[in-house]
Amino acid sequence: MDTCVHELIGGTNLKVIVLAGMPGSGKEEFVKIASQEGIFAVRMGEVVREEVKSRGLELTDSNIGRIASKEREKHGFGIWAKRTVPLVEGDVVLIDGIRGETELEVFKRAFGDDMVLVGIRASPEIRYERIVKRNREDATITWEAFLERDSREIGWGIESAIDQCDHMILNEGSLKDFQDEVRNLLKTLK
Repeated sequence: MDTCVHELIGGTNLKVIVLAGMPGSGKEEFVKIASQEGIFAVRMGEVVREEVKSRGLELTDSNIGRIASKEREKHGFGIWAKRTVPLVEGDVVLIDGIRGETELEVFKRAFGDDMVLVGIRASPEIRYERIVKRNREDATITWEAFLERDSREIGWGIESAIDQCDHMILNEGSLKDFQDEVRNLLKTLK
């Protein structure tokens, strides 16, 4: 993939915002706000979940993590990023869910200077509380399962990707503070 995707789709106005953060850090809220601002969002987790569904498996954290890992072992760590790139369309696009440095490299090759990496951080305790409250189908419920999921994601290299962010948001205050910070950042990025 030597040619940048933005050259292939015919525009130099393309801006790709790649979002990185641990589970429960606030990525879903960021995506929601971006969508309200008219930014098309591609969620890498949905790409994985669709693969799990296509195999007739239940959407559990265990199945999602297992399939994500198996596909990475079989096709290389950048497989989910490679499967996400063709879904990018429009002038300003948000990609949510990067999990490591290899995926970051796939996006850098695809989008070049038109890509910006945004990270969200929050303490494990705050993230766990949020995950329990959101009660998503694939949610980890116990503290031990939460720590296991964190360990798996750290093993994939998510911390390395977060450390390379162009912009970082600490999401440990109020929801309104976070929403305001996201809106302000999106205004500067658009």
